[in-house]
Amino acid sequence: MKIIAAMSGGVDSAVAAARAVDAGDEVIGVHLALSSNPQKYRSGARGCCTIEDSHDARRAADVIGIPFYIWDMAEEFHEGVVENFLEEYAAGRTPNPCLRCNEKIKFAAVLDRAKALGFDAVATGHYAQMRQTPLGRTMHRAEDPLKDQSYVLAVLNKSQLDGAIFPLGDTHKEEVRREAKRRGLYVANKPDSHDICFVPSGNNAGWLHDRLGTEAGPIVDEAGTKLGEHQGAYTYTIGQRRGLNLTVPAAGGVPRYVLKIEPLTNTVVVGLKESLAVSEIEGEKAIWCGPVPQAGQEHRGYAQIRAHGEALACTYSTDGMQIRVLLDQPLLGLATGQGLVIYDEDRVVGSATVSATK
Repeated sequence: MKIIAAMSGGVDSAVAAARAVDAGDEVIGVHLALSSNPQKYRSGARGCCTIEDSHDARRAADVIGIPFYIWDMAEEFHEGVVENFLEEYAAGRTPNPCLRCNEKIKFAAVLDRAKALGFDAVATGHYAQMRQTPLGRTMHRAEDPLKDQSYVLAVLNKSQLDGAIFPLGDTHKEEVRREAKRRGLYVANKPDSHDICFVPSGNNAGWLHDRLGTEAGPIVDEAGTKLGEHQGAYTYTIGQRRGLNLTVPAAGGVPRYVLKIEPLTNTVVVGLKESLAVSEIEGEKAIWCGPVPQAGQEHRGYAQIRAHGEALACTYSTDGMQIRVLLDQPLLGLATGQGLVIYDEDRVVGSATVSATK
């Protein structure tokens, strides 16, 4: 097969590209330039969109012995990921930009371009497994539970997954680093990327302030009593306890938590921890990674809300576009805008964006 190896400049994508070559495929390495001015994005080893990363990717391709190109995806990334991030926060939701980047850029845009150029698939360093099952080719959790990335890949539909290869899904991270050393790859000991790549300082609240402005508003309890004032509702997250700057002390010293963000009235609502408990979740814009569950019926499975959060036993139903989930046990601190992923044991069923909670 003819394969595009997406090379971020890290150890995982470098070893994934090398394994694709070992499998006998015709491989070309591609690094995605996500900013017209890379210095706008994170520098050093914490991000995945820097000049240093592109140099590391090129060096790895040279060692592996494959052609290497840089694809300009700056416009697509800004429109599909950065602007979406701003719009979601302005609307009082909590987005996950890594989900959008996988959906809009790393697979949709890259796979479309690869197919147009005559390539068969895209290989990445993500930790997930594709298996041939009676249901067809389906995606499953990685062998290494600490590195499993099936959650952030659950935004891919069946057609996109059919064009995806994850060579590292059956390997633990420590072995990937050892293999990189054996192969003579410079990035063998490079730290993993963290945080949001387009926020250079790592200060999300400050970055949002600079772009959305500062508009003071009330912090109230569930009865509507004003307890303080905020300097931008979008800088708060559901479940937040610290940094509320309340002027009215809590009775008995009981801490308060952010329960709700209301962008239309620019209000932050706080309350007791038990008010954060969510037992019912509604998700919109469902994406199915394999067969669509039968509509109108209840199904048993597991719901995961955060990339490294616990998958909770649940009953779910769908009409194909919306998902309704009833959790066996309540979950604390769930915000609209987060990704909802449904599993059948270790198989990824599909995903949706949380639109409402009860």
